[in-house]
This record gives sequence, structure tokens and C-alpha cells, in this order.
Amino acid sequence: MSGTGVRLVGMTAPDHEPRAPRTDPAPGPGGLSVRDRALLALERRSWAGPGAKERAIREELGISPVRYYQLLNALIDDERALREDPVTVNRLRRVRDAKRGRR
Repeated sequence: MSGTGVRLVGMTAPDHEPRAPRTDPAPGPGGLSVRDRALLALERRSWAGPGAKERAIREELGISPVRYYQLLNALIDDERALREDPVTVNRLRRVRDAKRGRR
């Protein structure tokens, strides 16, 4: 694992017993889940070349890129995400709106 990524697969409970990954991680401070914060953190990073982001999604988050973009698209409509990271969320909203305008 590299950088500030959070790997959700294989997390351990406080007593160090293995626990299955949660499908809907519990909200942390501010209302966003650990997974949601990890999605935003990954989206803030810059990527050196083709495939690097997709590889990081699989390795750090343990999900497919398709699922990542589904979750991210829903997340940017969440006002809690906007409060957490307004620069990233507003950038993603602008990109999405521009793509919709071209269709």
C-alpha cells in the first residue's frame, strides 16, 4: 500500500480478530464513512500515467474501478462530502455537468 490510501479489505477489529469488510462503512466524524473519505482522498491525488489510478483503486480500496466511480458519483451529490472537501466535490460536479452538457 502506498501514500495516504486506506485499505478497507481485511481490516481488523480492536481486539485484532479479522472482520469482513463492510458494505456500508459506519460514519466517522462529520458524517462521512471511512470509505467515503478514502474515495475523496484518492480522487484528490494526481496520477502519473494510464492505469495508475485504476491500480490504486483495486489495491487501496479493494473495489473495481466501475464500483469506485458509482460510489464517487453518488458521493458528490452528498452535502456532507461537500462540507468535507468542497474543492474536490465542486471540481467533480463541474466535470460531470460538462460531460452531461456534451451529450
